[in-house]
Amino acid sequence: MAEGSVERTLILVKPDGVRRGLVGEVVGRLERKGLKIVAARMLRVAPELAQRHYAEHQGKPFYPALIQHITSGPIVALAVEGRSGVSVARLLIGGTNPQQASPGTVRGDLALGITPNLVHASDSLESAARELALYFGPDEYLAYSRVGEEYF
Repeated sequence: MAEGSVERTLILVKPDGVRRGLVGEVVGRLERKGLKIVAARMLRVAPELAQRHYAEHQGKPFYPALIQHITSGPIVALAVEGRSGVSVARLLIGGTNPQQASPGTVRGDLALGITPNLVHASDSLESAARELALYFGPDEYLAYSRVGEEYF
């Protein structure tokens, strides 16, 4: 991957983030970092979708808690894009464990636990493509230019 190539990735504001009123905070951080939201929707994740989303974790001890949490309330699904979008989003979101996540990251500043850690971010281009297809159809992405986009 060439540095600076535009990448699209999935961000989910999980039920704990929605319940705590942090959707705007997450979106604001993404946008201030230069990532562009190209699709968004609020939904309640059905168990079948949760199982497909977290398929790689099936059989792991924490899998049932993941499924229970993501289906416990509404989420906000975001398709974001930008230069090095996958890695930039992951850096901005912070480590899975909020007690070890760097200050200044979403999880480091705001998350309260490992499973209710506010957000999900795709961990690779391959995961992003698979996960985005679970939440958005090809006709749901909107192309537009942001003011100052040439600097991002």
